[in-house]
Amino acid sequence: METGKHTKNTISKSENMLAEGSFSQLLVKLCIPTVVVILVMIVYNMADTYFIGQTGNPDKIAAISLSMPFFTILSGVATLFGNGGCTSISMALGRKDYDKIKSFCSICCYCGVAIGIVFMLIVLVAIRPIATMLGADEGTMEFTCQYLQIFSLGAPFVMFNHTFNSVIRADGAASQSMVSNLLGTVSNIVLDALFIMVFHWDVAGAALATVIGNVLTSVYLVYYLWKKQPAFRPYPKYFTLKKEYLVPVLTLGLPMCCSTMLNSVSHMISNRMMIGYGSVVLSAQSVAGKLSMVITMLLMAICMGMQPAISYNYGRGDFKRMYDVIRKTGIFTVVLGFVLSAGCYVARTPIISAFIDNEEVIAYGQIMVLASICTGPFYGIYQLCQTFMQATGQAAYATFTALLDKGLFYLPILFLMNYLFKMYGIAFSAAVTLIFALAVGVALALKWNKMIKETTQETISPVPSQSLR
Repeated sequence: METGKHTKNTISKSENMLAEGSFSQLLVKLCIPTVVVILVMIVYNMADTYFIGQTGNPDKIAAISLSMPFFTILSGVATLFGNGGCTSISMALGRKDYDKIKSFCSICCYCGVAIGIVFMLIVLVAIRPIATMLGADEGTMEFTCQYLQIFSLGAPFVMFNHTFNSVIRADGAASQSMVSNLLGTVSNIVLDALFIMVFHWDVAGAALATVIGNVLTSVYLVYYLWKKQPAFRPYPKYFTLKKEYLVPVLTLGLPMCCSTMLNSVSHMISNRMMIGYGSVVLSAQSVAGKLSMVITMLLMAICMGMQPAISYNYGRGDFKRMYDVIRKTGIFTVVLGFVLSAGCYVARTPIISAFIDNEEVIAYGQIMVLASICTGPFYGIYQLCQTFMQATGQAAYATFTALLDKGLFYLPILFLMNYLFKMYGIAFSAAVTLIFALAVGVALALKWNKMIKETTQETISPVPSQSLR
C-alpha cells in the first residue's frame, strides 16, 4: 500500500548520497550507470550499422544513416520531457517539495506517449516525402522507406523509454536506468543477428529488432515503476497542464532537447551534402561519426550523471558542494576526452574495417575519423556549461548554448566549409563549430555563476555538507 511516508522514505534513501557522498561515490553511483546507459545506446545505434555492414552493400548502410536523424528527432522530444522531468524532480527533492513529483512524472509520461503516437501516424502517412527530405536517392529510397515504416511503429515505446530512463535518475537511482537500457540493447543485438544474418531481412530486420527492443524495455520500466518506485508512478489523476507544473519541465528540458533536435537536423543536412559525393563517402562519414558519438556521448553521460547532484545541492542552497562537483567533473571530462580521442585515432583502421571491409570506405574514413574526434578533450567542458546552467534553472542560457553547436554556428560553418573544402570541409565543420560554441558557452556559464553569487550574496554553504574527496 502506498503512503506518503513510504514515498518519502523511498526517495530519501538516495538523497544522502546526493548531499554527502564524495566525488568518487557520485561517479560510481550516478555517472557509471549513466555511462553504461550511454554505451548501451551507442551499441544500440551501432548494432544496425554493424550487421548491415556485413552485407557489404554501401547503399544499405547509407539508408540506415539517412534514417537516423528521424530517430534522433524522436529522442530529442523525449529528452524534453526526460531531462526536464529529471531536473524538476531533483530540484523539488532538494526543496523537500514532494507533492509536485507525481505531477511531473505524469506530465512526462502522457505527453511523451501521445507525441510518439502522432509521430508514428505522420511517418506512416508521408513516408516517401519524408525519405526524400532525409536525402534518400534512387539507390537508397527503398531501404530508407523500409526502415522508417517499421521503426515508426515503435515510436510510442521509444518516447516512453527515453523519457523515463531520465526521470528515474532524479533521486540518484541511475542503476535502474542502466538495467532497462541493457535489456533493450542486448535483445536488439540478438535480434539483429537473427533477423539480418540468419533470416536475411537486412534493413527491415534491423528496424524490427529496434522496435522489439524498445517494447521489452518499456515492459521493464512499467514493472519497476509499479513495483519498486511508487514515488514516480505516472497516475492519470496527477496529470495536469497547469503552468506551475508544465513550464518547469519544458523549460528545463529545452536545452538538451534543442541540442538533440538541431543535431538531427544538422545531421540530415550534412548527409544530403555528403551523399552528393557518393554512398561510399557517406558510409565512411557514417562510421567515423560512430566514433565521434562514442566520445561525445560518454562525456555527455558524465555531465548528465552529475546533473541530479548539481540540481539537488542548488535546490538546498549548498553552493560550496555544488561548485566542488562542477570543478571536479570538468577536470575529469578533459582527461577522459583526451584518452578516448587518442585511443580512437590509434585504432581507426581496424575499427572502420570492422564495420565494412571496403577499401574505398576505409581510405576516406582515415581523414574523417580525425575530423570527428579531434575536439574530444574539449567537448566535456562545453557540455558541462550547458548542464550547469540547466541544472540550476537558467534554461535560457543553456538553450542558447545548445543552439550554438548544433545550429546557429554549425549550419553556416557547414555550408562555408563545404564550399571551400568540399567533402572534407563537411567532415571538419563540427570541429570548427565547437571552437566558437565553447567560447560563448563558457562566457555565459561564468555570467550566470556571477549572478548566482550576487543573488545569494556569496553565501556559499548555508547547510552543513561533507566536502568532496
